[in-house]
Amino acid sequence: MALQKRYSLSTKLVSIGSVLLCVALVSIGLTLWVTWQLEGGAAAVNEAGRMRMQIWRLNSTAQSTHSEQAVADLVLEFDHSLALLKAGDPGRPLFMPLDEEVTARFEQVQALWLAHRGIWQGRAPPEVKQSLAATSETVAAVDGLVTSIEQQLSRRTAILNLSQFVMMALAIAGAVIMLYTGYLYVINPLGQLQQALRSIQSGNFTARVEVDTDDEFGQVARGFNGMASELQTLYAGLEAQVQVKTQHIEAQRARLESLYEISAFSASAASIEELSRGFAQRVRAVVHADAVAVRWSDDANQRYLMLASDCFPQEMLEAERSLLAGACACGSLLPDARTRVIPILEHAASPMRACARAGYESLVSVPVRLQQRVLGEIDLFFRSSVQLSSEEKDLLDALASHLASGLESLRAAALEREAAVGEERALLARELHDSIAQSLAFLKIQVQLLRHASQKAQPENVQTALDELDAGLRESINDVRELLVHFRTRTNTVDIEAALQETLQKFKHQTGLLTHFQVSGQGLPLPADVQVQVLHVVQEALSNVRKHAQATQVVLEVAKGEGWRFTVRDDGRGFQSDMPDRQSTHVGLKIMQERAARIGAVVQLQSELGQGTTMVLTLPAHPVSGASVGGMHLDAQALAALERRV
Repeated sequence: MALQKRYSLSTKLVSIGSVLLCVALVSIGLTLWVTWQLEGGAAAVNEAGRMRMQIWRLNSTAQSTHSEQAVADLVLEFDHSLALLKAGDPGRPLFMPLDEEVTARFEQVQALWLAHRGIWQGRAPPEVKQSLAATSETVAAVDGLVTSIEQQLSRRTAILNLSQFVMMALAIAGAVIMLYTGYLYVINPLGQLQQALRSIQSGNFTARVEVDTDDEFGQVARGFNGMASELQTLYAGLEAQVQVKTQHIEAQRARLESLYEISAFSASAASIEELSRGFAQRVRAVVHADAVAVRWSDDANQRYLMLASDCFPQEMLEAERSLLAGACACGSLLPDARTRVIPILEHAASPMRACARAGYESLVSVPVRLQQRVLGEIDLFFRSSVQLSSEEKDLLDALASHLASGLESLRAAALEREAAVGEERALLARELHDSIAQSLAFLKIQVQLLRHASQKAQPENVQTALDELDAGLRESINDVRELLVHFRTRTNTVDIEAALQETLQKFKHQTGLLTHFQVSGQGLPLPADVQVQVLHVVQEALSNVRKHAQATQVVLEVAKGEGWRFTVRDDGRGFQSDMPDRQSTHVGLKIMQERAARIGAVVQLQSELGQGTTMVLTLPAHPVSGASVGGMHLDAQALAALERRV
């Protein structure tokens, strides 16, 4: 007990552990030394065994071939083995045991070798009897050396086994000592602490731990006793604090859940009516209001329009579908408007008397704001007095912000759809103007010439006008069919190759010309709107080939890369800038240049008379379209009607 009070727990454990560690290190060191000696002796036995083989090989070589060089090599090899055994090799390890008998045996082998080595080093082959006797005598000496080394190894093996037995006994003794020490100094004090902890957990805050040492566990026991006293003092008011915190956390969880739910609903609503009605229902359930009205400001910021409501009285709904701004205490379009609670009974003589007649006592007005601009208001009606905390006001502001964002997203989507429809109509108008309208104007002129020739009875002019009308009608029909091909061709959002192949196949079917399609390089896919513009430029180039080139084959090349390049090449008649039909070609080039400009691309036209024409469309590194055109989306009925007429 005195030891327990004098020394700390760490000192006790370190002292015992140090003693056991020293004993273990000595035992391990002895074991390693003996093992090292055994390894060196085993290597020496192996080397001595090789010497027997070497002497027999030396005798055989000297008797059979008597090659001086071979005999000399074998003599040197035996000399090397003797030197290795004498000097040893700690790196392998290899050495003979330090014993008088082993040393004597080695000196005997060395003396015999020095006495007999001259027998095999002569110029003439040694006599058989003399050589065989020298060999046998040397081998016998080597055998004696091996036997003496093995005897020493046997004794050291016994020492190794004994040391291992001692180490096992020490390990058992050390384990017993450590277990007893652990129980005495660690497990027993921990058991007392654990028992006291169980008492504290069961509600017995009077439990204490006996302190009888000055070590670490004594300090822990004193700390535990102080903690138990403090817990005993605080426990009376702890349950109330936990309950308050739990209610606060639950309220925060409910607010977050409501915020996530309404946010998800705002993102998935398909229309303004669905969004506003669903938002009113969900907000009323979240704040437990008796009625909700969602009001939106008109374009002139003069009135509040009833966008949606939930559980709102029908007579009040009819009367307040359009409410003048500022006519009621709840209506406000001030830029600095904030969420506020309005007592209705205090405004009984004001325009809020309708709310009072309906039984409402409090009104919560939440402005709907988007980018510091007040767009509307959410009115929450309660039949009791209401006080809002800062967290509840923040929640209502966040919900109003989600409503504003959702409505703005729906409005932006509607504007985007409207812009897309307008762009498609403009694109259709340009297509009709650039192709069919010009053909119709030409036909109108031919009709006037036909009428004039008929009136003057000019058969030749009549026939010429009829031929021109027939050619013009065929050209108009081809233009309509080509326009339908343009409308029906769709691009692939991953790769434009499929759309280009389809366009080229339709061109081949329409004209009967040979077509070739070549793709090279690697590049990132083009955006869908860029693909549409590229496809239309290629289609316009093919249309010019059909109308003017008089070609026999067309080649379409696509070079992928950081900046894509599209080339349309024909072997037609070509043209010069001063040719009479340059005006019609110029119209097609202008159309292609306008389309290319939308995506920042460049169109180049190269042609020589009789050498064909080449159109090259070069895209920038990162092409973008000024207007997100998704292509011409005529419905199936309209396409079918156009095709039937053609």
